[in-house]
Amino acid sequence: MQDEKEFIAQLLDPKTQQAAFNRLVGQYSRPLYSHIRNIVLSHDDADDVLQNTFVKVFQNLKNFKGESKLFSWMYRIATNEAITFINQRAKKSGISSEEVQQKAIMNLQADEYFEGDTLQLKLQQAIARLPEKQQLVFKMRYFEDLKYEDISEILGTSVGALKASYHHAAKKIEEYINHH
Repeated sequence: MQDEKEFIAQLLDPKTQQAAFNRLVGQYSRPLYSHIRNIVLSHDDADDVLQNTFVKVFQNLKNFKGESKLFSWMYRIATNEAITFINQRAKKSGISSEEVQQKAIMNLQADEYFEGDTLQLKLQQAIARLPEKQQLVFKMRYFEDLKYEDISEILGTSVGALKASYHHAAKKIEEYINHH
């Protein structure tokens, strides 16, 4: 990846914008898909949210000031889109966002794209019971192997608070798995 400032300039210049944006999509589709999929769980939903994310990224490029890394900024948009998606589905169905996730976990078992075993499913069920912030931190650290510094930039939370959240999450998950 060339110098980020230069790349952002290309994204903002109407002449180079399309080519630069295509490169952006090419480079970030997979990691962003994984990130979104970790939140919404279903492959089809993750695809939809990924599309929405890139639309939002494209629309908001002109507001990107380069105060954070491009990567963190896009992850923040993807996270918000995924959470909004779950909340909207919950509202439409008249159930809680936790129930939406539980249903998604039930569907995981029938999902041909899901390679996990029973332990994976149990892990997902344990995670779904956590408060939203703890879920995000745990998934970003555990499944995506993101650094605390990056997560801090994406979620706007201090590294110390994130480490504490991760610790609480891991403890609750362990308790759940041991007792179910």
